Amino acid sequence: MKKTLISLLSLIGLLVPGGCLITHDPLPALWFYTFSGGPAEERDTLLTPASFAEIRADGSYTSDFGHFEYGTWSRKDQKLSLTNQENVTTSFSLSGLTRKEMQLTTGKGITMNFESQPISAKPADDPFSLVNNRWRLSARHKESMAEIRKRLFDHCRFWETYFTWALNDNISTVDVRSTPTPIKIYGNGFGLKPFDELPQEWKSCFFDEEDCKKANDLIEDIFHHKTIAWAHTDNKYKMFIGAFQQMEQFLR
Repeated sequence: MKKTLISLLSLIGLLVPGGCLITHDPLPALWFYTFSGGPAEERDTLLTPASFAEIRADGSYTSDFGHFEYGTWSRKDQKLSLTNQENVTTSFSLSGLTRKEMQLTTGKGITMNFESQPISAKPADDPFSLVNNRWRLSARHKESMAEIRKRLFDHCRFWETYFTWALNDNISTVDVRSTPTPIKIYGNGFGLKPFDELPQEWKSCFFDEEDCKKANDLIEDIFHHKTIAWAHTDNKYKMFIGAFQQMEQFLR
């Protein structure tokens, strides 16, 4: 009877919180790229500190490994498969996984290392959700000025949610240099990048160079004719949240 009781208590320890052997699947998380291992000539040069994969518990994902994708994910044994919006599936070997770190190995033997960050519960408040990254999807046709304005509005909304996410989750530093953007963010403000210095990934969001130039002209017009009131705060995140909210108002 005593052995039966001990066995029952051990089983409960596996099934309820507080049992030392209970495990929570660490895969659903926001994963930021850190570095790659493997032959130098095979490493993906498109990966930057802003490259990410957001694996959600509902089976959906978003990622940017040089270009933005969204779709569904599945895992079988030690293989992670991502099926994007074009119904193209990319598979990786899940060569390492803890609550804080993940390693994905490509078919070429390149190991990509990631560190986890918290996911915002609501997609509308999540800077890495599809709803806040439609501006990254390449235009399939020449866009009207209203469509270009909406793309810029969505882009500024992304930055607002990005800094809000960092503020709410007490993230000490965030990368502002690697995300494709026409806006150069400084420690105490921002400005417009010259057209010939725009990152190619930003240009590829538009149908052609003419539409991209129209977008730059819209931002330049705001900078020249509107006044952005910078919040009187030592918190940089709050300062940029307020500034991008004003940019959204000007773009409505």
